[in-house]
Amino acid sequence: MPLTDAKLRTLTDPGKHFDGGGLYLELTKAGGRYWRMKYRHGGKEKRLALGVYPAVTLKAARDAAGEARTALQAGDDPGALRKAGKVKAAHESANTLETVARDWMAHQSTRWEPVTSERIAASFEGHIFPALGARPLASIKPGEIMAAVKKIEAGGAADQAARVLQRVKAVYRWAVTHERIESNPMLDLVPSEILKPRQVNHRPALSDREVPEFLRKLDDYGGDAHTVLALRLLMLTATRPGEVRGARWAEFDLEGALWTIPAERMKMRTEHRVPLSRQALEVLRTMQTLSGDRDLVFPSPYYPSKSLSENTFNSAMARMGYKGSATAHGFRALFSTVANECGWNPDVIERQLAHIERNGVRAAYHRSTYMQDREKLLQWWADYLEGRKAGKVLKMPKRAA
Repeated sequence: MPLTDAKLRTLTDPGKHFDGGGLYLELTKAGGRYWRMKYRHGGKEKRLALGVYPAVTLKAARDAAGEARTALQAGDDPGALRKAGKVKAAHESANTLETVARDWMAHQSTRWEPVTSERIAASFEGHIFPALGARPLASIKPGEIMAAVKKIEAGGAADQAARVLQRVKAVYRWAVTHERIESNPMLDLVPSEILKPRQVNHRPALSDREVPEFLRKLDDYGGDAHTVLALRLLMLTATRPGEVRGARWAEFDLEGALWTIPAERMKMRTEHRVPLSRQALEVLRTMQTLSGDRDLVFPSPYYPSKSLSENTFNSAMARMGYKGSATAHGFRALFSTVANECGWNPDVIERQLAHIERNGVRAAYHRSTYMQDREKLLQWWADYLEGRKAGKVLKMPKRAA
């Protein structure tokens, strides 16, 4: 006869009290009341523990027994499923977003400079861990990550929002590879479909397809050699026109292949170090024969004690046929576009451009100079331009650490 709530409350006889379908309540001599289900699987009789009465009610016990019978009908062992579920739950509880993210950061740390590691950790600690860090990695839905990065964007830090999203996605990819999670639920989170496009007005710049013709025109340009070589150095270093025009020999270490621009000559009033590629060194050694005995690297041909004028570069480009379509400052945009398209680390590119982070929190962790990566980047850029001049397309995927 099936059990009832009234009967359960008044049971006093130790033993098994059956409800039907293998479900029964076992009352021990010590007064314990345990739900059990007897079943057969693989030719063996087994028992499944379903909890303790009254914490597990009669209805809840019947529902659990029904689920077990459904599993049996499908050919599964409900006891084995229960054990697998416990193992999975233990695995998930041990693999929270914060735990896995910190393991990912530790794994990557040998590829990053210490300040980079600190900055990335700070972005997680400030924007992700407080709300989602304690949650199992597998339990977090894409919409929750999307909400977190949109909140960062709403606070006026669009760049930070994009980078945090990239880092969270990297954590999930790493977690799949290292079997910390079965599948990656964040695959479909695309920054351009989540974050608003940024409105940026750029100066006119050469496009990549115009590079070969421009370099040929620069070779054939009949103007002053100082101007031609200054434009080459400007293009090779992705610096600002004023930084090249005002360059002084005292700023260069040709043996160490390094150009150190003092803070007072930088737009953001911060010293900027520029690694010099083999091609940039060739330009400077040529200039040594022309101005090596002077203070300025590129003195005015008319007033040697003064630098080239502000209009020199753009006037030369206008005479080459680029008036209104490209400026000397636009070489920076060309460099950034091509380097990003070819897969270089955006942080390395931005640091080479001497861009200063305007978001206060991010700026506190953005002190890295990435010198080794920037050396590789600028040599790659010089080789890229050399190849484009020869008519080659060298958009190989190459990424800085």
